Amino acid sequence: MGHARTLSISLTGLDGTLVEVEADVSSGLPAFHLVGLPDSSTLQSRERVRAAAARSRFPLAARRITVNLSPAWIPKHGSGFDLAIAVAILAAQGALPAVPAERVLLGELGLDGLVRPVPGVMPALLAARRLGLTEAVVPEENLAEARLVEGVRVRGVRDLAHVLFELGADIALPAPRGPLLSTEASAASDTTDSAAEPLDFRDVIGQHQARRAAEVAAAGGHHLMLLGPPGTGKSMIAARIPGILPELSAEEALEVAAIRSVSGRFDAAQGLSRRPPFESPHHTATTAAVVGGGAGIAVPGAISRAHAGVLFLDEAPEFSARVLDALREPLESGDITLHRARGAARYPARFQLVLAANPCPCGQAFGKGEACTCSPLQRRRYRARISGPVQDRIDMRLTLGPVDIHRTGDVDAEPSADIAARVGAARQRQHERFAGRAWSLNAQLPGPLLRREFAPAPSQRSLLDHAVAQGRLTLRGHDRVLRLAWTLADLDGSDRPDAEHIGLALTLREGDRP
Repeated sequence: MGHARTLSISLTGLDGTLVEVEADVSSGLPAFHLVGLPDSSTLQSRERVRAAAARSRFPLAARRITVNLSPAWIPKHGSGFDLAIAVAILAAQGALPAVPAERVLLGELGLDGLVRPVPGVMPALLAARRLGLTEAVVPEENLAEARLVEGVRVRGVRDLAHVLFELGADIALPAPRGPLLSTEASAASDTTDSAAEPLDFRDVIGQHQARRAAEVAAAGGHHLMLLGPPGTGKSMIAARIPGILPELSAEEALEVAAIRSVSGRFDAAQGLSRRPPFESPHHTATTAAVVGGGAGIAVPGAISRAHAGVLFLDEAPEFSARVLDALREPLESGDITLHRARGAARYPARFQLVLAANPCPCGQAFGKGEACTCSPLQRRRYRARISGPVQDRIDMRLTLGPVDIHRTGDVDAEPSADIAARVGAARQRQHERFAGRAWSLNAQLPGPLLRREFAPAPSQRSLLDHAVAQGRLTLRGHDRVLRLAWTLADLDGSDRPDAEHIGLALTLREGDRP
């Protein structure tokens, strides 16, 4: 009897911490103590480990067993420590000749000894790689996901007995078992099918201004609000924006996959997707569902799952005011920090926000509004459901009217491939202009630098300065118009925005003022 040590990873958001699992088996009354700030699911590993070890023909000794999860001051949560705890205890009992000191062990144990899959394997291995660890043991069901992390040699295991056998235990391997009930299949059903063909702008009839606004939004990473009566194509346009965005970089794809892994929604069978994500929560969604939350350590919400992609809020005024106002911080900073009693979790949330809204509760307040049954007060209150601070963070506001099918029905709409080519060229200009900096898109350009190094000539921005002096624009709005003007210049192939670009950007920014 003695002491042994294994390694595992504790996740707080996407940040991983190396955890040393220390096991001490000593004489005394039989007991099993687990210390190091475990939560209830981690604390229950005592029963899972005891039963799994007995099923694997290596029962725990009738001694005093103490397991410490170090550093002990960091809260631990989840069942992913089971495998590391079991191996450490059996090594301390003398059942194993040695345990590799630099191998990470991840996995939940079933009472029958099976090693079951856990969420968050990808960010855990990314953290292990940053810490210089190059070997890991994961559940067989998580192996496809784990292999997407380069630089780490990964071994997938099916049950505890096979782990003990590979570590040198004197044990006869059990007969092969049937397939596990996979959790990944159900997780994949909650996500958009990445193998499906993206929607095409060719399907959108008319609405040339809205199509142009969507192109500008995609080119510079800007936020967009579409106003108009039902049936004018607001949802169709929003759903097609991901199809004109460039593919994700390798780093972005890993980050998006890591977020989905923590959420338990990553389908490793489809590999690492380079397609920008698209999230469209229902307007009845709670704040925790959209922003992130939950008991213990908060899990990512829709805004984080939309990272590097598009977050679409259809019928935006119908969302809770708490949900809409919670978007302020991530719209500015590009991430979200969720504080809970057991710790704070930070998730990336740099998304493009697209809002769609009717002009009034009945949706008919367009033009003269003769068919509208809402009072002027009802219309104002409906529009005011999206607060001023949130609207101030929207780069473009566009009003859509009904489509004249007789004038546009026979006109071939431009396909997404042609629009994507222009978007890609504009983004390439931005990458070259911002090479070596911490950002790569016009929408991310810091305000102080925007007003100095990237400021247009005073004679060209007189219209913009006049709008600020009149109170039509805030200083935040002033900066957003300049960023928008840079994107318009990039789409036109110009080196710098001129007065025409700034005027058009101001028009797109102001839209139809309520």
